Amino acid sequence: MTRTLVLWCPDWPVTAAGFSADEPVAVQFANRVVACSAAARVGGVRRGLRRRQAEARCPGLQLVAHDPDGEARAFEPVVASVEAFCPRVEIVRPGVCAVATRGPSRYFGGDEALAARVTETVADAGGRAGIADGPFAAELAARGGRVIAPGQTPSFLSSFSVDVLERPDLSDLLHRLGIRTLGTFAALPPTSVLARFGADGLRAHRLACGEDERPIAARISPPELDVSAQLDPPVERVETAVFAARGLAHQLCDELSARGLALSCLRVEAETSHGETLVRRWRLEGATPLALAERVRWQLDGWLAGANPHAPTAGLILLRLVPEEVLPDEGRQLGFWGGDRALDDRAARALLHIQGLLGPEAVTTAVPAGGRGPAEQVQLVPWGDALPLLCGSARVIRGQIRKEREMWPGRVPAPSPAVVHGKPIRAEVVDERDRPIAISGRGAPSAEPAKLSIDGEPWTEVVVWAGPWPVDERWWDPGAHRRRARWQVLTADGTAHLLAVEGGRWSVEATYD
Repeated sequence: MTRTLVLWCPDWPVTAAGFSADEPVAVQFANRVVACSAAARVGGVRRGLRRRQAEARCPGLQLVAHDPDGEARAFEPVVASVEAFCPRVEIVRPGVCAVATRGPSRYFGGDEALAARVTETVADAGGRAGIADGPFAAELAARGGRVIAPGQTPSFLSSFSVDVLERPDLSDLLHRLGIRTLGTFAALPPTSVLARFGADGLRAHRLACGEDERPIAARISPPELDVSAQLDPPVERVETAVFAARGLAHQLCDELSARGLALSCLRVEAETSHGETLVRRWRLEGATPLALAERVRWQLDGWLAGANPHAPTAGLILLRLVPEEVLPDEGRQLGFWGGDRALDDRAARALLHIQGLLGPEAVTTAVPAGGRGPAEQVQLVPWGDALPLLCGSARVIRGQIRKEREMWPGRVPAPSPAVVHGKPIRAEVVDERDRPIAISGRGAPSAEPAKLSIDGEPWTEVVVWAGPWPVDERWWDPGAHRRRARWQVLTADGTAHLLAVEGGRWSVEATYD
């Protein structure tokens, strides 16, 4: 087993977003909590909760969007600090990195001294260093800031819950079978585990036994698999470098696929016109061209970000992707309804080719963005650069991500409409006495909506409605001042619409499915 040091930064998505552990903050993605601060956990917030559940448990909870690119960029200075102790730093994910301790421990006077030095160096980021046999046990040791003696890893792991294996389906099954700790799981015969839980269950069983098989199975790839690109003129912008990295990612994956290999560790190298050499390693599982390009983007963003104190002093002239470790590709089982990644990769290569012919802006994709109306909550960005821009917490401006903590008064709540009309459709809304409904300056309606007519069509009865959500935008600018209100209505024919009234004129902004 390889003695490994893992640096673990608790709640890194929260830290990267600029919040402290004392603030009740939750990071959300797809309407679920993916990380939260210590103060939020005290209030009852847990990972996996829905947004409304989290807000109900912790009044005053601040919600921010999950930003993987920003987390990787913020983690780069931490990795650079660890790199001072060992040049072969391996990034497991933003907030967690690992190094082999054989050489550094001897140099700094033992495992305990090395862990203490690393923890002291990254104290500002709240990182904790742990050492054990293998990366899996070392990460668990890092959570408690412990150093596990050689050979004591199985006993150290025995008290942990099977949930730390991060295999939800397997953990749920083990709990129902009465197997709740890694020690109990490790006591089962390997042959029985393989017969009952399959190959993935056997791998989890080896981790529970303290046998991290990853370094043993990996091998150094042949040098001819390296892919590189010369950048002329030197590149100083992330977008330009990422455009070249996408082509390299597809080329590397094609080479590995042709040889029946799967990538497990990637080394990203770059050289500048001043002779500087930049190197980082990323651990991957099931690397596809898109996942590979995403890691390279994170790394380039970390190197070229203006706030990085270790940023290069000149533009990049060479970008190289080196498969540091590869494994035999045992294939993958497709889903019952399909989900062939080969088709996805083929489409990705086609889009990449179009971008190469017409430029990055020629192929765009829609991503969530901040805004009040449904049309404002979607933004088109170049394909491959899609970022989760929920609740206005991040915005793409000239290729840079600007963090903003802002609220959107008057924002229409979920669910989102299925169809957003490019041009709002004229409508009329009246009350029970057929009088047009007006909105006061304070956002109060003159009456309840009773009937709706869209684009001159016959009147339809309104059976259910919600709102209004008044909006007073750009009140400081007389030329751009807009005052409007939005309603959700359900008509007797079963159709739901999002209506807007501005200056006494009604329109249909969107339609619900």
